[in-house]
Amino acid sequence: MRDLLVVDLGRRSYGDVLELQRQIARARIAGELDQDVLLFVEHTPVITLGRSSKSAHMLATPEYLRHQGVELFDVERGGDVTFHGPGQLVGYPIIDLKRHRQDLHWYLRQVEQLLIDAIAWYGLHCGRRPPYTGVWIDDRKLASIGVHARDWVTWHGFALNVSTDLRYFDLIVPCGIQAVTMTSLQRELPNAPAISSVAERVTTAAGNLFDLTPQPIAETELLAAARSVER
Repeated sequence: MRDLLVVDLGRRSYGDVLELQRQIARARIAGELDQDVLLFVEHTPVITLGRSSKSAHMLATPEYLRHQGVELFDVERGGDVTFHGPGQLVGYPIIDLKRHRQDLHWYLRQVEQLLIDAIAWYGLHCGRRPPYTGVWIDDRKLASIGVHARDWVTWHGFALNVSTDLRYFDLIVPCGIQAVTMTSLQRELPNAPAISSVAERVTTAAGNLFDLTPQPIAETELLAAARSVER
């Protein structure tokens, strides 16, 4: 049996979930967890800087961000600068690619495809826009993707704008793409779906693409297994 353990973390700060991802990834690498994992979360406002970030793509000072209640993190994922916040479905797949295909480019395309498949359920046609990553509706960017891997185990992931306040993206050059227009399901659909509904569709699409059986699991159960690798 090859499962996808799915954990809904609710609304959480970025720092807490970053440490959780790293802990779960270590356990996956060590073999303490024998199944792949998908964490869902809705973050409090935060801007993250990936490995390719440039200072010119930050349009607000750290002091201004603090005043606005927006956290700032440098992280190990690929990509440039992005925003996470309420109304955005963030997914962190912790996948052992040795059980699938040891190819990060293939993995990125799979993450894009699972989002495209999930969104199609709402009657909305999305696609890719090479050479950029992510999911697009024409020239409008709906979802961003940035990943990291060690020993072929992935973490970090995707951010899909459902009912996000898109004004936050004015604080940055999103993903380092000049003049990009960010969009959301709320903006593109007559009635925006609930984040929980979108998470269900994404879970189904991920299970199908990676040939895994989704299994909801409590965070406490996942942590019990992950902590054993720390001992």
